[in-house]
Amino acid sequence: MAEKVYIPEGYRSPLDVYETQRVIDFIKHAFQRELSVALNLKRVSAPLVVLSDLGLNDDLSGAERPVRFDVPAVGRDSEVVQSLAKWKRYALKKYDFSCHEGLLTDMNAIRRDEALDNLHSIYVDQWDWEMIILKEDRREAFLRDTVERIVSAISRVGEELHWRFPKLTPRVERDICFITSQDLEDMYPDLTPDQREAELLREHHTAFIMQIGGALRSGAPHGTRSPDYDDWSLNGDLLFWDETLCCPIEISSMGIRVDSETLLKQLALAHCEDRKKLYFHRLLLEDKLPLTIGGGIGQSRLCMFLMGSAHIGEVQAAVWDEETVEECARKGVVLL
Repeated sequence: MAEKVYIPEGYRSPLDVYETQRVIDFIKHAFQRELSVALNLKRVSAPLVVLSDLGLNDDLSGAERPVRFDVPAVGRDSEVVQSLAKWKRYALKKYDFSCHEGLLTDMNAIRRDEALDNLHSIYVDQWDWEMIILKEDRREAFLRDTVERIVSAISRVGEELHWRFPKLTPRVERDICFITSQDLEDMYPDLTPDQREAELLREHHTAFIMQIGGALRSGAPHGTRSPDYDDWSLNGDLLFWDETLCCPIEISSMGIRVDSETLLKQLALAHCEDRKKLYFHRLLLEDKLPLTIGGGIGQSRLCMFLMGSAHIGEVQAAVWDEETVEECARKGVVLL
């Protein structure tokens, strides 16, 4: 709603609508190239819908309702994907990828229950990636190295962006603050998770907050995570400090994925043990899926961060309530 829309006083986009489209096209092509090299990824096609009864869709925090519909020609229900976290792991096996090779794809999703504000839309577009790893790679050092590679790729795109479009001056801090969600809570015990992130990112302009999903000593998790893809002890969120909005912006959620042992443990903690009967989960419990690391990197989020945009609607065409449209128009913000 409009009260959640913040347009900084005096903000004006440095680009017109057509220049904006050119920059979006450049960023998307450049980052796909850089990420593929950094993580040894190959481009594949991804589904927009999956069958509801396979367990391949991501239920996110568990509260979001997927867009579901029947397919008469198939005789089963399907769902618009909310993310591809599980499908990617299945695809790596199906396409016969080798160890330390991975896939990269465009993920387009609808999250109809998303709250709308500067950073959130019901339309989600991201680069989804997944890589096969060895058992000995399931450790924090491997996770950190992967995060560093991603940040370096983003930094290189930012530098090339400035060279091609001098009006844009993105700041990408390569020095990453790695911190666990428990250490962050210990630092700011009286603040909410969002407030803790803001305090951290004011000082460290790039941070990776690790171990998200399990309960902290306060009794509540830093953030909710589905129990059946990330290992809650080996995952995290990558955030940058956004100079335009003066707040953190989450660019990626990622992690080393559950193995069969961790899956059982996390399903029990989340009271979701009934999922063990689903096709995807059976494959995992029978060790028929590869060990992987993966994540999603927001395309519109990265574009608005590198361009210095104030609202995600400046870089993607989506649906907004009338109050948001009117407020942005009043402040001179053009929504695509």
